[in-house]
Parts: sequence; C-alpha cells; structure tokens
Amino acid sequence: MQSGTVIRFAAITISAVFVLGIWMTTGSPDLTLLRFFSVAVLVASILLTAWDKFLWKLAPVQRTPRVPRDVNGTWEARLESFWVNPETGTRIPPKTVYVVIRQTSSAVSVTLLSNESRSKSSIARLVQEDGSWTLHYIYTNEPGYSVVTRSPIHHGSGVLRVIGQPATRINGDYWTDRDSKGHLHLNHRVKAMAEDYAGAVQLFEEVAA
Repeated sequence: MQSGTVIRFAAITISAVFVLGIWMTTGSPDLTLLRFFSVAVLVASILLTAWDKFLWKLAPVQRTPRVPRDVNGTWEARLESFWVNPETGTRIPPKTVYVVIRQTSSAVSVTLLSNESRSKSSIARLVQEDGSWTLHYIYTNEPGYSVVTRSPIHHGSGVLRVIGQPATRINGDYWTDRDSKGHLHLNHRVKAMAEDYAGAVQLFEEVAA
C-alpha cells in the first residue's frame, strides 16, 4: 500500500471515529469535524515525508532499536571472488569496487560499480535479525561491452551484515546463477552518491587528498 493511501485511510478512519463518538455521546452527528479532513491529510503527509526522508537519520533517532540503520552513501569495498579458473586452477585476485546504497526509512536499493560491470538490485530490504541489521538484495549484473563475451549478464543475491551504530562497515557474501560466490567488505563511506565507477573513484580520491 502506498504512503499516500495509508495517510488518507488513517485520516478517514480518525475522522469517522470522532464523528461516531460525538454521535453516540450527543445523539446527533457533528459533521463540522470533516472540515478539517484536508488539513489532517496535509499535516500527516508532511510528517510522514519528513520522517521517511531525513528525520529517521538523526543521531538520537538512530539509537532507537527498531529504526533502520542509516547506510546511505557510496561505499568503497573489497570484493573477493571464490571462483576458480578451471584452466589455471587459480582464483581471481581481490579487487576494489564501489557500492552505492540509496535509502529511506521504508525502502533501500543497492548498486555495485566495478571497472567491468554494474549490478543493480531489483529487490532489497534492510531487516533486523537477532538484534543486528542485515541487508538482503537480489540483483542483475550488466557487463561492459568489452567483457560481455567472457562475463555475460547474470543474476545474483547478497546478504550483508551492518556493523556499528552508526554504521561503520558492512560485510557479507554474494551468490550468482553462474555457480560462483564471493565476499564483500564495505569499509569506507562518503555521503555523496556516485553515478558510475569513475565517479566513485573520484569521490574517494577527493576524500584522500
């Protein structure tokens, strides 16, 4: 159910309860209360939008156990693939990638940027499990034109555990439909959102400068 629908349903319900309460108490319905319906919807919309966009990120609110951990931003990460080349019997060396997480209090998306491809989540959610926050996502990987023959488009999923309050690192594993898997270490973050791999590299170069 969309947030706008939720707001209208809540406003209608509250207004109806008040009208029925007055009717049962006085014996006649007082419809003047309905004049405030549009005001109630407006106020509820503003409060819900403010909460969803930024209020939940405030430090005092983040200490509340049930509030999702704020993991917004571009993360520099180390990707360790467990795939073994059948021709050489060796594994791919670890590489630096960047993970862009866009998040509100009610939704989250994950984009992984590497020098060869881009992975975008189709489904993602941040859930609390045994007192810790865990990021689950399903993604589609789109390789660059130069590597598509040896690394075709594929799908996968990841489970990453958020560490720290506020979040200081994210670690976990991923699997793909190419029968491969690996590990991700997200250790450094900037709040800016990178649009591509080159942009992510530049963001962290500016931080280091």
